[in-house]
Amino acid sequence: MPSLDFVLPHWLYWSGLVLFPLVAMMLVRREARLGPPGNASMPIALMLWLAGGFVGLHRFYLRSWLGVVYVVLFVAILMGNVEARDARLELSEARNEITKAEFLLERATERQGEDSEAAQQARSDLEATRQALEESQADAAWSDTVTGSIAALAAVLLLIDADLLPGMVRRYRERHGERPPTPVGGLERTVVPAVPDKPASLPGRFAWTVDRVSGWTGHFVAYWSVLAVFVYYYEVIARYVFNSPTNWAHESMFLMFGMVYLISGAFALRDDAHVRVDVLYQYLPRRGRAVVDIVTSIFFFIFVGTMLVTGIQFAMDSINVWEVSFTEWAIQYWVVKITIPLGAALLLLQGIADVLRNIAVFTGWDVPPPTVTTEASHHIT
Repeated sequence: MPSLDFVLPHWLYWSGLVLFPLVAMMLVRREARLGPPGNASMPIALMLWLAGGFVGLHRFYLRSWLGVVYVVLFVAILMGNVEARDARLELSEARNEITKAEFLLERATERQGEDSEAAQQARSDLEATRQALEESQADAAWSDTVTGSIAALAAVLLLIDADLLPGMVRRYRERHGERPPTPVGGLERTVVPAVPDKPASLPGRFAWTVDRVSGWTGHFVAYWSVLAVFVYYYEVIARYVFNSPTNWAHESMFLMFGMVYLISGAFALRDDAHVRVDVLYQYLPRRGRAVVDIVTSIFFFIFVGTMLVTGIQFAMDSINVWEVSFTEWAIQYWVVKITIPLGAALLLLQGIADVLRNIAVFTGWDVPPPTVTTEASHHIT
């Protein structure tokens, strides 16, 4: 089986972090507009094709028995890898034997002469060892050729299935009666009214906008976790199937999760998901909790302000030298450090929005969100 020498290009890494969440969000919204997909979803089928197509998971997901073909091919690849590994071990041993035989021949020739019995025996052993080396080379080449051919066949079948996948999902839905339901009865408009005599003020609109931004950024980086599944999946396959561990998978993912931690902080703050000690806080009335949040926000702003200022300094220093990692992959560190002030800025905006909301609660002037109009379709259930 040929080894894998793929090294993730830097441009592909960064463009993937930007484009993959956008495409994922688009697919999720498309599925939501189509209605309940039943047990067949195109995004899920595509993900299974990409991550587990080599064992036919996308076929089994759509209840196609042809997925067994991929299982048979994969088992054949594993068996071929075992034989190829054994052949390479025999080849290595044969080369060592040749080195040993050449040394013994040289030693016998120096001590007893070229025509001595010891020299002739050493020369005979060397010829036999060279013949064994040729046989080992032939066995290794044959194993690599067979295993590589099977892998190429599986790759061709996967490319064909990539083209057939939309039609397979559509036929599955038609076969199992899982077409998107047809709306009947028109559309229902739901209006969320503002609180009487308390129209949405500027702080209320600001807080609502910040909540939207924090929610979008949090959902955006959440899709990076799906990328981690693909990358570590590739690392495991490359390491244990192709005996080709990567020099970029671990570094790319721990940097990515560091950026997730920074950017998603505002989202966690919006949903009150940060770890907190609320032994007494939970027993306070609503206005009491608002007072505590306003007072303790002083320490929050000290932390976020320090993080923002130092983060800007770190990012600028890194940009000035176009800093990269000291590893063989040499990924750009300056891009990663930009997320420090970015995450701090998002946290700062969300903290300001929460303080405005708590002030509104304390003063008894709860600022309602802007009037929202939604449309929901009545479906046949």
